[in-house]
Amino acid sequence: MADASPKSRPNQKFHIDETLLTTCLCLLGIGFVMVASSSMHLGVKMADDVSYYPFKQLLHIILGLVFSAGILMIPMKYWQRIGQPLFIAGLVLLLVVLVPGIGVKVNGSTRWLSILGLRIQVSEVMKFISVVYMAGYITRHREHVRNSIFGLLRPLMLLSLASILLLLEPDFGSSVVILIIAMGMMFLGGARLSPFVALVGLVSGAAVVLAYTSPYRLKRITSFVDPWEHARDSGYQLTQALISFGRGEVTGVGLGNGLQKLFYLPEAHTDFLFSVLGEELGLIGVIVVIALFTTLIFRGFAIGQQAEQAGEQFSALVAYGLAIWFGFQSFVNMGVNMGILPTKGLTLPLMSYGGGSMIIMCGAMAVLFRIHYEVTELHKSNVKGARR
Repeated sequence: MADASPKSRPNQKFHIDETLLTTCLCLLGIGFVMVASSSMHLGVKMADDVSYYPFKQLLHIILGLVFSAGILMIPMKYWQRIGQPLFIAGLVLLLVVLVPGIGVKVNGSTRWLSILGLRIQVSEVMKFISVVYMAGYITRHREHVRNSIFGLLRPLMLLSLASILLLLEPDFGSSVVILIIAMGMMFLGGARLSPFVALVGLVSGAAVVLAYTSPYRLKRITSFVDPWEHARDSGYQLTQALISFGRGEVTGVGLGNGLQKLFYLPEAHTDFLFSVLGEELGLIGVIVVIALFTTLIFRGFAIGQQAEQAGEQFSALVAYGLAIWFGFQSFVNMGVNMGILPTKGLTLPLMSYGGGSMIIMCGAMAVLFRIHYEVTELHKSNVKGARR
């Protein structure tokens, strides 16, 4: 694919998936507006500046777009080459964040590294690395993945090591996301149904055991079952989120007019941004955002299918993995906000406040755009060759 690089054809038009670009920009725009609406009062409290959080989020988005412009220039063959060393680097980062004095601790969890004043959530980096690593593994060992149970277990053992390190932070939600990404990619990579179902059962059983053997996770599950019974303690976040949706009704109370964000709903500008949107923009706003994420996920799978038809197995699997990641994480975040899933600390992709997650997710989208570009160029080259 070296001939498809923009550097080798400086005057060549870069083919952009316009639907995906419009969807991403809409999510970034709506997310910024909702972060601004949900955090102005916090800015006054924290820094006596109403624009404190909106300005920082705008800076995060700009950094994310600049970073994604650089990622867009990297050929997929390069990602395929560095998948294994990248995974080792990810494990090192997961170890470093646990070192006292280095990892940044917030709300009892040590999940962040502070780099040049910017907090990077290591789990977000590891999710992207897991996609690249799994795509490379399946491409190299396709027959083993299809015909051998060991071919399925081998990468999961390494990812389980990453999951254990995430659980030490603790970050149960991200470890589940990584395993879901891996299993989804193996299934789409051709894993046979019977061993795959057995593997899903094994992983699900392990997740249930982890949930029920940890007091704080068990408390979250019990409060999820009946949040109103625990409305003053473990069910407080969920009940406040449900009140937000109830107040919003169909058309919402109006942008900026929400009450729940005013020190009633914790993490309103991060994990529970969707609840603020539901209150202020109502059912209409909720449907629009769900439709945007649905479009993003469908485009991700469509690009993966195009790459697979072009014979680019690695690129196809990366596209599938990114679509699974964004789809599952957005589903979990919305499900938690609406009370259909237990509370988990997962952000809403491209929308929630946060610098590290915004940069990583913009970079991940840039890889998806790169895949579309390379597949389009390959198709054009094949058409030209056939005409000759």
